[in-house]
Order: sequence, then structure tokens, then C-alpha cells
Amino acid sequence: MSAVTRSVIVHGHFYQPPREDPWLGEVEIEPSAAPFHDWNERIERECYRAVTAARLLAPGGRIAGIVNTLDAMSFDFGPTLLEWLEHEAPQTYAAVLAADAGSRDRLGFGNAIATPYHHVILPLARRREKVTEVRWGIADFQRRFGRAPEGMWLPETAVDPETLDVLAAEGVAFTILAPRQVRHVPRGGLPGRYRTPGGRTIAVFVYDGAISHDVAFGPLLQDARRWAERLLAGPPGAVVVATDGETYGHHHRFGEMAVAALLADLARRAGVRIENCAAVLARTPPHEDVELVAPSSWSCEHGVERWRADCGCRAEPHLPLHQRWRAPLRTALDWLAGELHALYEREAPPFLGEPWGARDGYGAVVGAAEPEIARFVEARLRLGGPGDSIRARELLELERDALRMFTSCGWFFDDIAGLEARQVLRYAAHAIDLAGAERPRLEAGFLEHLARIPTNDPQRASGRELFAHAVRSRVMPSLRVAAGYAAARHLGVPPEAAQAPGVRVRETAGGLALTHRRTGRTEEYAVTVHPTRPGELAMDAGVPGGPLTRLGVADLPDRQRAIVVATLCRSLTERLLGQSARDALAAGRPLDRVTEEALVAGVHALHRDAGRPAVERVLDLADLLELLGRHVPWEAQTVFHRIRATAAPAHAATLDPVAWRFGFAPTD
Repeated sequence: MSAVTRSVIVHGHFYQPPREDPWLGEVEIEPSAAPFHDWNERIERECYRAVTAARLLAPGGRIAGIVNTLDAMSFDFGPTLLEWLEHEAPQTYAAVLAADAGSRDRLGFGNAIATPYHHVILPLARRREKVTEVRWGIADFQRRFGRAPEGMWLPETAVDPETLDVLAAEGVAFTILAPRQVRHVPRGGLPGRYRTPGGRTIAVFVYDGAISHDVAFGPLLQDARRWAERLLAGPPGAVVVATDGETYGHHHRFGEMAVAALLADLARRAGVRIENCAAVLARTPPHEDVELVAPSSWSCEHGVERWRADCGCRAEPHLPLHQRWRAPLRTALDWLAGELHALYEREAPPFLGEPWGARDGYGAVVGAAEPEIARFVEARLRLGGPGDSIRARELLELERDALRMFTSCGWFFDDIAGLEARQVLRYAAHAIDLAGAERPRLEAGFLEHLARIPTNDPQRASGRELFAHAVRSRVMPSLRVAAGYAAARHLGVPPEAAQAPGVRVRETAGGLALTHRRTGRTEEYAVTVHPTRPGELAMDAGVPGGPLTRLGVADLPDRQRAIVVATLCRSLTERLLGQSARDALAAGRPLDRVTEEALVAGVHALHRDAGRPAVERVLDLADLLELLGRHVPWEAQTVFHRIRATAAPAHAATLDPVAWRFGFAPTD
């Protein structure tokens, strides 16, 4: 058997921006991700699920096998993404953990490496925040993978000397950087040694820039054999390829099949070892020193300016959007973070002791379930009075917001009105809401900073108007949850099914008690449900004795709304669709098409009968279509117009409710 002459490491950085509404604890619908509910769901289907079950094809194009490519890939997953996968895609999540366990058995070192908890640009953070992000990332990794990580991927590979000193101080053995981030690339693809300002050392792997580029943006995903030849063309040693994990299936359809074919090809070749950085490092300790180009990253030619300046780096250069908002947005958040940290430092010691040690320790449970968070706080709690545990948990959550509002995605893209920038503004607002008596002052100060941020929208010319529209204009989340629970219970949904992810609802003699799962804070609400039509409900909700807010089904949090809509649809379907329609459904006709056909037939019937039952049936069918996400069909509008135009005045008047529902202007 030939001796090994080439070690190949294919690394995938798997990450998505956190998308959960910070008040609700759930991801709400993102229309740009259609036909999926949100971008997490879409990319899980296109990429994460695919890479853990990639198809290998036989010469004739039929499936020869299905493999988990992560078994042979080096990889990291953002902790916030793993938290989402654990709850929303548990089979994919289990496959990620299994791949690391299997590689550990095979190579002695697992394929997974850690990453700081939030995807923040560490060179732009203070050392104390660097330490917390790294410690949280390590703690979350240990909780999920059952071992300490050997390596750590840096968000956007953004690096400076202090960042590597923090990694080394926390026991991280290596990281992976781009070629332009070091003065000289170590020979043979082997790790180099970086000596930190604190007198520590850490190994640095430098990925092959040309090959990685041609995987992510070039032709190599079209030809696994050509890709393999490129990897093996160099001298003996190692070669590292690093790309976003989303390259495999999301950015490039069937990319997961390409990497699976590559790994299968390499496995058949003599003299080739497919492994991970930890295994190479254990066998070949670094001998060459490396010098950083710092601060630097893999996705900004100007260092780390993409996350604090209008440097010219952008996602859609053809769009006429400026990025002059980047610098003042960071200034605004820097100001708010400083105020939040000062508040935490003042308030936390009586509850939690040394505040920054408590914050660092929170990383062991920050991505865990509610009972683990409560146990962590109770174990540290110094006071025992009513509400002390709740305030301690709120303060830790306030710090969580203060960290995650610097998620890099808020600056990476082109427009402050985009999903990602709006998300960091939501974190800021949520932190302000947790600030207690300081809330009015912090809100006012933050708005003052936001007013200096230019946007790309003349209707919302500053960040202040954008914040008011995108964050503060929404109905209070707790009120929406209370209304959603009440609506679901009104329709007979069991209490456990009517809950929302981030809030636990309990029925009381006076109304509803809502307890926020992460903080334990309980709020009281009263809700009255009014069935306005068979396909619609209205909810009057508010604090007991206070003013009420009228909400409709469209205002409810996504999961509760889906339950309410499904229940209303089922009720309307059973009542409105006759035997022939049910036969059509049984034969495979989609419910929306059957409902459209029933609505058109109902409109035709109005020519003969415009009595109240016939009109109500048409309105109910229109409601059912709306619940199914469809508009009144063109044919129904056209037929109705002809009937109404030729009807006698008395007949036409009885059709007015249908005319309004179908979108017609009132007649004189």
C-alpha cells in the first residue's frame, strides 16, 4: 500500500443569522424565503438536510448510496443555528452530532470545531466581550458535542492579535485563516505558529485561496474529478479548502452531491488521507511562525471595514443603495451597549456576585431549555426575595441582547432596512425593554443616535423612523401571544397545543398569566374573543382594567396563527364543501382549487338566489380561500360583476357585502 503523501481537509462553515423574534422566541414568516416559511427552513431543506444525506450516483444516474458528507468534512456550525436545528430539524441536528462522534472514533479527533457564540466581528469588540463570546462558544460546543473543541472558526475569519490571544488563553489549539490574512503562508499547507501579544501560541491553518474560490464561485462543483486533481496537484503535505457550508446545496443546487462525489473519489485514491485539522496538528506540530495581516477577514478587502464603514464591499453591487448607515449604526449600538453594560455592572452583583464571571458562566445554559437556565441562576443567586431570580435572569438576558445586537449580518448586506439589520435593532429594543427603570432614558438616547443614520428609503429617511416602523410599531408581543392562546382555546384547541415557544400561558380566574420562559417574568392579560365571521375572529386584549387592543387572526404569532387558521379551515371545509367537493379532495385535488371552484359556483348561483344564506355562503368561501392564502379568483370577480351589473336595484343591493368583499368600489 502506498504511503500517504497528501492530507485533504474540506471545511464547511455552516451559519445563518439568528432570526427568532426576541420577545416571542420564534422565527416569524419571512416572505422573501417563499415558498418556505423562513430562510432557516429554506436553507435547512436545501443544504443542511442535504449534506447529511447526500446522494452518490451510479454511472447510469441511479442512486448508488446516501452518505453524511460531514463524516469526512471538517465543519463548524454557529451555536444559534444549532439551537434552531435542535428544535426545528432534530434529525438533521442528530446527524451533525453523529458525524462528529464517528470521525472521533475513526481519526481520534472529531470533525467539528467551535465558533464564538454570536457571529460578531471580534476585532471590533472589547476584550471582555471577546472572552465572553469565545467562552460561550466553547461551553455550548461542550454541551452539544460532549467534548472540548480543539479548534475555533472565527466569524468571517476576522482576526487581530488580541483575538488570537483570547483563543489561546481559552485553550483553543488552532484556527483557520485566509491566505491574505498572513504575511507568508506556511509551506506544504501545514499549520503555522502564531505567538500572541500575551506570550501564548496558537496554530494557524491557511486554506488554499484559489481552490476555495473555485469551489464557492467557480467551476469545481461541476466536476468532482477535476476538483480532486486540483487538491492533489501540489507537493506532499496538506491542503485545506474552506467555504461557507451553504455552498453545498443552497448557493449551488446539488452542491452536496458534488462534495459527496469528491470525498468518495478521494477515498479510493492511494496516498490520500481525508482528515481534519486537529488530526494533522497532532501529527505535525507547527514549526514556522506566521505574522498576521490585522485586522483582516476573508470577506472584506479592506480588513474589517465592511462592518463599520461604507468601504465599497456589498452583496448586490448593481443596486443603487448606499452603505453610509454602517458607521452610525455601529456608533448607536456601541453607545447602547456601553449603557447596558454599565447598568448590568451596577445591578447584577447583589443577585449574581461578580457580574462578568456570571455572564461568562451563562454560556453553559444560554442555548439550553428553560429549566437549565433557572437552575443556573438559582445556584448563583445571592438573594432569596420574591422576584430576585426573575431580575437576575432578565439582567443576563439583557447582556445576551447586548452581545447579539452586534451580529455581523447586520452590516454585511447593503441596506439597513434588510432583514438582518432590522434584527439587530430588535435585539437593541428587547434589551431596552429589559432595562427596568432605565428604559425611558435608554430609548430616548438610542433614538437620538438613530436619528443620525441615513437610510435608502426617502419615506423613512433616518434610522429613527425605520426603528419606529420596523420594531416599535408592532403590537406588543405578549399581547399577541395572549390573543393567540385565547383564539385557539375558543376554537377548542387543547391548552398545550395553544402555547407559543417563548412564553408559557396559564389560564387564571381573571384571564391569562403569561410567563416568559427565559426570564420567568409573569404578566396578566384579559382577552375577549369575538367570532366576526365563520372564517375570522377578533380579539380584544389588554391588561386587566386597562385599555383594550383589537387584534385579528393576521396579528397572531405565526405558530398560534397557523393553529387557528387550520382549525377555522377545517370547520369551514366541513360545513361548506359538499359531497362532490369531498370526492374531488379524496381524488387528490388541492383544497384551494376545490374551494375556488365552489366559490365560482356559488357566485353563479347568486344570479338566481341573492338571499342571505346564498350571500353568506359566498362570503364564507371567500374567507376559506383567504385562510388558505389565496385571493378571490379572477373568474369569480368577473362572473359577479356581470350578475351585479344586470341585476334589478333591489337584487343588486343585497349583493353589496359580496361586492365589498370581492374588492369592488361602492356604487353611487
